Amino acid sequence: MEMNISNASPVTLKTGVLAVGAFADGLLTPTTQAVDAAAGGKLAAALKRGDLDEKAGSTLMLPDLPGVAAERVLLVSLGKRADLGDKSFREAVSGAARALAGGVARSAAVALVDLDLPNRAAAWRVQQAARLLADGAYKFDAPRQNKPAERGAGAIALLVAEATPELETALKQGQAIAEGMALTKDLGNHGGNVCTPGYMAQTAQAMGKEFGFEVEVLEREDMEKLGMGSALSVGRASHSPCKFIVMKYNGGGSAKPVVLVGKGMTFDTGGVSLKPSAGLDEMKYDMCGGGTVLGVFRTVARLGLPINLVGAVMAVENMPGGNASRPGDVVRSMSGITIEILNTDAEGRLVLCDALTYVERFEPACVIDIATLTGACVIALGAHASGLFANDEALAAELLAAGMATGDRAWQMPVWDDYIGQLKSNFADMSNLGGPPAGSITAALFLSKFATKYKWAHLDIAGTSSVSGDAKGATGRPVPLLAEFLLARAGA
Repeated sequence: MEMNISNASPVTLKTGVLAVGAFADGLLTPTTQAVDAAAGGKLAAALKRGDLDEKAGSTLMLPDLPGVAAERVLLVSLGKRADLGDKSFREAVSGAARALAGGVARSAAVALVDLDLPNRAAAWRVQQAARLLADGAYKFDAPRQNKPAERGAGAIALLVAEATPELETALKQGQAIAEGMALTKDLGNHGGNVCTPGYMAQTAQAMGKEFGFEVEVLEREDMEKLGMGSALSVGRASHSPCKFIVMKYNGGGSAKPVVLVGKGMTFDTGGVSLKPSAGLDEMKYDMCGGGTVLGVFRTVARLGLPINLVGAVMAVENMPGGNASRPGDVVRSMSGITIEILNTDAEGRLVLCDALTYVERFEPACVIDIATLTGACVIALGAHASGLFANDEALAAELLAAGMATGDRAWQMPVWDDYIGQLKSNFADMSNLGGPPAGSITAALFLSKFATKYKWAHLDIAGTSSVSGDAKGATGRPVPLLAEFLLARAGA
């Protein structure tokens, strides 16, 4: 999608659709007032009749308004004035994005970023709008025989009072974040027969060539030499060999790198502890932690951020078979800690623990792992917030703030040693399962035992990385949260 900042007059600008905002009580923004005056009060009349739903993000398309150069005017509800804030702004822009993506107009102008939001500068509004509009236009290129007709605006202008370098930078940031989200979504939406461990490795290598950063792919034999017995135990029954993908982006001189570790479980049957068949197709999304790491790398590389970043993705497929791990097996991790496997479906922590040990060599400023780790986190937080666990409160605060700034929120949960007894084993240093109580906490506590030599945070994205039902698909979260965190770290 082409996107630009423009200070053109909304009344005289020739475009396919002009999107303007109005409050539920009929109050028009200054821009909308100017358009309404040129159109002879037709916008105010439509609001008075109740043609526009009051809920923020609702839309009403009005074609061929007199006195307005745009072919259509899209009236967007901003909700109630008393509720004006980040949420209603995002809902309004998202509503406009849906309408523009589904319409026949190939060009559009959006006059919503001039809204005076409490404690939010124009650059924030532009960045958010650019990301939401670009993300709203995302379409997965599904392998269908009959492709649907192309629709939606391919060029969008964000109308502002004055175009400044700061706003241009914010626009590029929003577009780059959406680009990273699109890659993460594509990887998640592909079936497990396409997005294999090898496919993830090839995607990383191609991106490294495109942007000029280093990519190393460790094969099964390399992992065996490193002693990654825990990770290898998960993927050994699959015909798709494990791949450990290590990406290094050096834009920050001699500074210590931020390290992102992703769970790349390209399909999770549960192994010998086989999952029920209902909804099993959605286990293709179990690689969304690894997909997030690739998406964030695309954003960072696109922007050329002055930061050092390492990405480590353990790409594995968990399958049943004659060579599969069994409940009761004991494996030795790269750290030397032995683990009794009580359930082969608690596999994410088994691959992540070796990756967390491996990244010690980079002497990181901090390490953040991202994983669709537990169904328990979905029970605790639903689809609205990712679970956040950390051994450093300052790092946790940074991530929470980034989540609030982007609407890609997280909620902090404890990693207290009070729960360690649930991971006790009679036959190894620890087990890989803590039982039903506090399942997301015991999983995070397990990981924390392999992250003792650096500042560490864990994002459980089981509830936020994909959605079910008619809108089934990957969401691209938490790319916005992590991108915002890195933008702040880079001083961008």
